[in-house]
Amino acid sequence: MFVGVHPLAGFDKLLHYRVPAALAEVVAVGSLVRIPVGRRITLGIVAQVGPPTDFPVDKLKAVVDAVFPFPAVTADLLGLARWMSAYYAAPLDSVIEGFLPAAVRAGAAIKQERMLVAGQALSEADVEALERRAPQQAKLYRFLAGQRQPLKKSLVLRRLDVTPAVCTALVRRGAIREESRRVERVAYADEFAATEGVATAAPELNPQQREAVGALEGALAKGGFGVTLLHGVTGSGKTEVYLRAIEATLRAGGGVIFLVPEVALTPQTVSRLRSRLESIAPDHRCVVWHSHLSEGERLDGWMALATGEARVVVGARSAVFAPVRGLRLIVVDEEHEPAYKQDESPRYQGRDVAVMRAKLCGAHCILGSATPALETWANARAGRYGLLRLTERVDGRGLPHIQVVDMKIEVMRQRGAATLSRKLVDAMYARFERREQTILFINRRGYSSSMQCTKCGHTEECRHCSISMTYHRTDETLRCHLCGDSRPAPVRCPSCAAPDIRWRGLGTQRVEEAVRRVLPRARIERIDADTMAKKNRFRELLGEFRTGRIDVLIGTQMIGKGLDFPNVTLVGLIDADLSMHVPDFRANERTFQLLVQVAGRAGRGDRAGEVVVQTFTPQSETIQFSRHADFDGFAETELHVRERFGYPPYRHLIHHLFRGPNEEKLRFYAEQWARAVEQAFGNRLEIKGPSPSPIEKIKDQYRWQLWYFAPSASRVIGELNQLRENFAWPDDIVQMLDVDPASLV
Repeated sequence: MFVGVHPLAGFDKLLHYRVPAALAEVVAVGSLVRIPVGRRITLGIVAQVGPPTDFPVDKLKAVVDAVFPFPAVTADLLGLARWMSAYYAAPLDSVIEGFLPAAVRAGAAIKQERMLVAGQALSEADVEALERRAPQQAKLYRFLAGQRQPLKKSLVLRRLDVTPAVCTALVRRGAIREESRRVERVAYADEFAATEGVATAAPELNPQQREAVGALEGALAKGGFGVTLLHGVTGSGKTEVYLRAIEATLRAGGGVIFLVPEVALTPQTVSRLRSRLESIAPDHRCVVWHSHLSEGERLDGWMALATGEARVVVGARSAVFAPVRGLRLIVVDEEHEPAYKQDESPRYQGRDVAVMRAKLCGAHCILGSATPALETWANARAGRYGLLRLTERVDGRGLPHIQVVDMKIEVMRQRGAATLSRKLVDAMYARFERREQTILFINRRGYSSSMQCTKCGHTEECRHCSISMTYHRTDETLRCHLCGDSRPAPVRCPSCAAPDIRWRGLGTQRVEEAVRRVLPRARIERIDADTMAKKNRFRELLGEFRTGRIDVLIGTQMIGKGLDFPNVTLVGLIDADLSMHVPDFRANERTFQLLVQVAGRAGRGDRAGEVVVQTFTPQSETIQFSRHADFDGFAETELHVRERFGYPPYRHLIHHLFRGPNEEKLRFYAEQWARAVEQAFGNRLEIKGPSPSPIEKIKDQYRWQLWYFAPSASRVIGELNQLRENFAWPDDIVQMLDVDPASLV
């Protein structure tokens, strides 16, 4: 038997090996094997079975070992890896490595525990004789003989106060048996799970939900590949529709992948899904999959899926690569989120990869959102995706009332910079008196975005990046949120020595300080990357908020979507303009999505919700469309602009970034490369640039960029990548291609 193997060794090449007879039964396509490459042993994935056509088989080296007696990568995942490698211009071995958790690639040991159980039955006379000769052995035997299930050895020996030698003597005699059992480290099965749990009973569906569930169950029963966009307003019960589709898939014997955009959303989703699955069948298990788990939790979750012990996985972006057996349904919740885009090689878009994996294994893919990405909406409008709509909130609840505050007027009224408007402060007072909860959102951590001297205009900037430093008042430091550099905040201007250096702009810390001034008796907590360093701190705070021990929750995008708190009746958006005024054609789309999603956290219980939006541009179309949650109107207007300028979804974008320590050298090679591309592609590509990136320097590396516009990325990316590999790049210039980038900044 001969196999072709993709080595996980840093180079893209298929190598052939001979399979020893002892391994022939366990080695198959998708197997993780140890193979000799040069003088070292490395891991590889079997990609094909059969001899090479251009190499004598008698000179082939042998496979050393098979890591598992089952395929580590399913057949559809191998096909997905080849597609991703071609479409995202990424090395195949790096793509495949992303499918396998580090603990699997490192050969981490499965955690085992020793169990004791009664063995061959002894007669009463034998037991009495044993009591006279070895009373400790008799005590251990009598205890285990009265147990129905195997017991943990260490607990038994400690409880009975007997030594391991006593146990060994009984094992040799056959009176008891010692077994080894795999211990599974289950993520989110801890003390926090109690505060995240929800009722197991399935609620009654409203007519729109019933129609959506019926359509999805029909598509699942029919089988085969399909994509459905579930477009439902916030609070319309999309998750319940997902759960019904998952139930139908499991009843039919299929597997499920459930993707959420943020790790933060995983605990609540897992609790809801686990409680529902337990009510259906106790043997249905739900595996959690994301990068914040321990190595042991990732290894055991992967093993449960790869062996078929579990058929449901919930997780962030990388969960799309989980080795689910018999995959029949993929759910992508909040499919519009930029968090689904990977910012390191391979730079894949999780939503698009989910659709492709569903196609490769003949599964159905559900894309759900209250504010779909315009690319997804265009596909649904063109009939490439099915479309199901939920236009009403469950139980007839109304959408929250949204009030827009013009901060230009507020600044004049307060005679200076205003963090909280009078309307928002009054609304917060009213909620606090009624023991209702408030969420305040600002998508910038720290106290303020910069420090600037009011006398000479000097701004404190990072020494390694071309951005201003963020002021953190809690420890009086300036920090760069790109490279992590920090230094003490100055008390005088470093340029002119004036004491007039002040902070400018808003951050979560400054908002927290303002709230504590106006609500001194309220229980206030802040959630951002600075406060969530401790493991499980996020889950702990959400549990406290859910049980009413926190009155006001201040946070960044971590709390902006997906979370469901019935007692939240007020949401305040402190600075709605932050995401709008950036050099990105998606700025309006991102702002609309953010406003609608954050506003959707209010009024999800029995009481009506209110949203206060603070903005300096209240007349903006984006603000007005979001005020009325008018997705159709916004999409029509924005798509008209996109079509006019040839932006996605009407053309594909490819971003080419160049990095290097010498700015002039970087510019020269970027210009030479641009000429080579123009000569090779002609009018098949529209090229814009080269030009400096919006952030010109990060970590002492200058950055230049090119943009390629093409009707189809797949038709040009292979040729473009080949041209790039043949170009004479100097060693100190790093360049990378990003197909369908999520951001232009």
